[in-house]
Amino acid sequence: MTDDLARYQRQMLLPGFGEEGQRRLQESTILLLGCGALGSVAADMLARAGVGHLIIVDRDFVELTNLQRQVLFDERDVADAIPKAEAAKRKIANVNSGIRVTAIVDDINHTNIERYAKGADVLVDGLDNFETRYLANDLAVKTGRPYVYGAAVGTTGMSFPVLPHTAGSAAWETAGKNFATPCFRCLFEEAPPPGTSPTCDTIGVLGPAVAIIANFQVTETLKILTGNFDRVSRTLLNLDLWANEILQLKVDNVYEKTDCPCCRQRQFDYLDGKSGSSAAHLCGRNAIQLRHRQQADGIDIAAVAARLGKNSAVTANEFMLRAMINDAGCAYEITLFPDGRAIIKGTDDTGVARGIYAKYVGA
Repeated sequence: MTDDLARYQRQMLLPGFGEEGQRRLQESTILLLGCGALGSVAADMLARAGVGHLIIVDRDFVELTNLQRQVLFDERDVADAIPKAEAAKRKIANVNSGIRVTAIVDDINHTNIERYAKGADVLVDGLDNFETRYLANDLAVKTGRPYVYGAAVGTTGMSFPVLPHTAGSAAWETAGKNFATPCFRCLFEEAPPPGTSPTCDTIGVLGPAVAIIANFQVTETLKILTGNFDRVSRTLLNLDLWANEILQLKVDNVYEKTDCPCCRQRQFDYLDGKSGSSAAHLCGRNAIQLRHRQQADGIDIAAVAARLGKNSAVTANEFMLRAMINDAGCAYEITLFPDGRAIIKGTDDTGVARGIYAKYVGA
């Protein structure tokens, strides 16, 4: 065994790895979309496994409330206000100096995701909203790259590895396409309206639930990168640790039974910027307006008000909701309208505004 593989000796003993599998990992690139709860666990484990290049994209800074579950960060990162992507890069350098880490501090959207994904073999989900997941799924299906979905909130979590029916890399063309799965949009045709999905900042999150989902994602990613496509899970993992429920939902036939606009009709609405939200700076007001394009049923203002009112000052009527939010020591005012439009006052940074919306209103 060569010196560069010595640290992976225990891993290489496993079936499906060996020296060949480990070399594959060393030659691979992962685009990690987000480095919060799920992303920090995934980044740590992928680095320790020996993935050659990690591209980590995240828009946020480390906050004190992150430390309960975001394993790569510590109190010094909070005090120094380090961006999560950069903090992760610094920690990983002390974990495995033999791999390459690229840290990108940015808001992932349709204008930049293809650029950041250049050279990536797999997209790993560390996201906090449906819109960007649809965006990642569009890119995965369009380019034939696997996308490993994951989500956790409260005591629950879900995960599913998407293996697109589109031919991608040479390895996927020769070995993987026979194991293709439904895509994320096959499983979740439309995002729930904003305000209907709970978030970690409104109902909390159990650290072990996050860790289980992230490690499931990493395991599926390692199977894909080592060419063990026959071992990739064919089911949607759904768990609730507090209720002692762990389900494996069979979804293989969803692709055949649906006319998915993404993987069947080849419409990449999120990647093309036709769906999702748009943002506009409000001149002279230190505020960002976010407009969501697909809101068939509108938002239940009363439900959102009840949820936010537990921790924030909220005013609401049938026409709008206004909430005063303190996030990481900064004050923001959220004005939310029934059609999903929102004005986030207290910032002129689009990424910050999207983050506040995702945290307190939901995807």
